[in-house]
Amino acid sequence: MSGQRVREGYSGTGPGAITPDGCAVELYRRLPVGNEPDVIAAAVPAGASILELGCGVGRVTRPLIGRGFEVTAVDESAQMLEHVRGARTVCGPIESLDLGAERFDVVLLASFLVHAGDERVRDGLLRTCRKHVKDGGAVLFQREGADYRLDLPKERVHPEGHTVRIVSAEPVGDGVDSIHVEYVFDDARWTQTFRSRELSKERFEACLEAAGLTVDRYLTDDGVWVRAVPV
Repeated sequence: MSGQRVREGYSGTGPGAITPDGCAVELYRRLPVGNEPDVIAAAVPAGASILELGCGVGRVTRPLIGRGFEVTAVDESAQMLEHVRGARTVCGPIESLDLGAERFDVVLLASFLVHAGDERVRDGLLRTCRKHVKDGGAVLFQREGADYRLDLPKERVHPEGHTVRIVSAEPVGDGVDSIHVEYVFDDARWTQTFRSRELSKERFEACLEAAGLTVDRYLTDDGVWVRAVPV
């Protein structure tokens, strides 16, 4: 598969390697996993095969493997994938992923990737999800919360001590915002700037429908986690 592409409007700063979409490898090695494994495990069969799209350094991959899931982890960054352990890895763009006839019980698209600023990329991500999920399987999405872009700047101090600060969301045209985020630790600081398209519930569901998917249920009260199934 092809390597990483330079992406207009995406950048990052801080110690260590920075991928073309602004992600800092060392930052993601430090960030703790949240409730993602709990949400995923509650929504899919035990021992399911999972295609994890955009796995990064394996923050979520590791606990999923620990729970007995068989994970194939995909990321465009070879530098990220170097840190994934226990899973089969595939390096390349998600939107053009082609694993032939291989299908999975579960396809996972987390990290707000469905909000890709480029609609062609988003639609490609959704086609990849539909193509690689088994009939009778499920696709799990992580969406932005309804208040993600409201009342900025705002910050959250993690119990482990670091601060995540959403600094700004500046419109750049065609419904896309440039999001600027800071991550502050005692000994290091990283920033990331990326482009994101806001999706209402109705628009999100319409995009899924166009890709041959439909919402089965919203997994969390805030609507962030969603379980979809093939039409």
